[in-house]
Amino acid sequence: MRIAYLDCFSGISGDMFVGAFVDAGAPFSLLEETVAGLNIGARIELSRVMRSGISAAKVDVFEGKPREDHSTHHSHHHEHGHSHSHHDEAEHQHARGLKEIVQIIEKAKIAVTAKKTAVEIFQALGMAEAKIHNVDIQKIHFHEVGAVDAIVDIVCAAVAAEALGVDEIVCSPLNVGGGTVKCAHGILPVPVPATVELLKNAPVYSSGIQMELVTPTGAAIVRVLAKRFGAFPGMRIEKSGYGAGGRDVPGHPNVVRLIVGEALPERTADTSQEIISVLEANLDDLNPQIFGYVMDRLFEEGALDCFGIPVQMKKSRPGTLLTVLCKPENEDKLTQIIFRETTTLGVRRREEKREILQRKWVSVPTQWGEVRMKVANRNGTFTNYAPEYEDCRKIAVERKVPLKTVMNQAMEAYAKSLRG
Repeated sequence: MRIAYLDCFSGISGDMFVGAFVDAGAPFSLLEETVAGLNIGARIELSRVMRSGISAAKVDVFEGKPREDHSTHHSHHHEHGHSHSHHDEAEHQHARGLKEIVQIIEKAKIAVTAKKTAVEIFQALGMAEAKIHNVDIQKIHFHEVGAVDAIVDIVCAAVAAEALGVDEIVCSPLNVGGGTVKCAHGILPVPVPATVELLKNAPVYSSGIQMELVTPTGAAIVRVLAKRFGAFPGMRIEKSGYGAGGRDVPGHPNVVRLIVGEALPERTADTSQEIISVLEANLDDLNPQIFGYVMDRLFEEGALDCFGIPVQMKKSRPGTLLTVLCKPENEDKLTQIIFRETTTLGVRRREEKREILQRKWVSVPTQWGEVRMKVANRNGTFTNYAPEYEDCRKIAVERKVPLKTVMNQAMEAYAKSLRG
């Protein structure tokens, strides 16, 4: 599976997204044709710029005359936030509603799937704005969202993402920046309300830089096109691309990075993943004799594992942290045993993922009889093996042989069988 990782360490905007995809191999000529086919009197130009020592692709939208350099009069860094910043040219055009924008996209000479994506991005943006302003989505007249450059950015994002031919786009946590921006409604905090709405359930943070790093348009594109958010995925890197933000900030590479490659298998067939429950209780006044009994009871009732860790508790009391691993369906039963048999007043419960190697049992001969070996397989090689304690203990007691001798002979017998 081919995946693309969108690395948003300096946030993201529509033009940054498009620039990164072009830099990573999406054909710019296709985007030029796409923009011409929109019939809204716009064209795009591609240039290479430097951002804190990194060469990046910059895609600019022109409407007859070059787009004004917003970085000169805005406190944020790349494209203006289409849905909120004041844009004089856009004010002179009539404000476009969602219905009109959808019609422009539907008439465009682009793939049906790209049209669907572009419409979805605009609808996400519209719904966010409608919620913030508490009006019906059809009544939203996006001042600048309807402006030509926003339509171009969003349609080009949909077309470029498709042209690159990746099966999945994964997005990093997003650096949203900070500070405030001026817009038609007054001064807004960064990230602006529409961006916050669009980034619901997405991992975000701020590096402390006082600029608007994620614009509503960028947030809407990521919301629709990214399949998931997360850390750098396992992949074999094939190529990368950098899309430039509008401003070159000293010491801060104002770019978004796109890394494309083949996904590595997340786990091999010889491992499996399961959800287990973890129960914990802090015990500081329990008779140690009872502790051993409690562990036996928990194992009898189905605990996968349980153990105690010495801890220093309040008032410098030595205590024990009891931890129990179990299947989620046994959680209630085992919790009741902890309450009934110990002095604790509370049990903490949580679910965790556990990845386990496939195991199997193999019998090996020793001079005193057979011993079962527990064998764990990984990548086709047997990496972990150990003799079953109860089998070895039984032989040691019956034959009056040291336990370690029985275990060593079982280990040697198994190693010999591997060598053939």
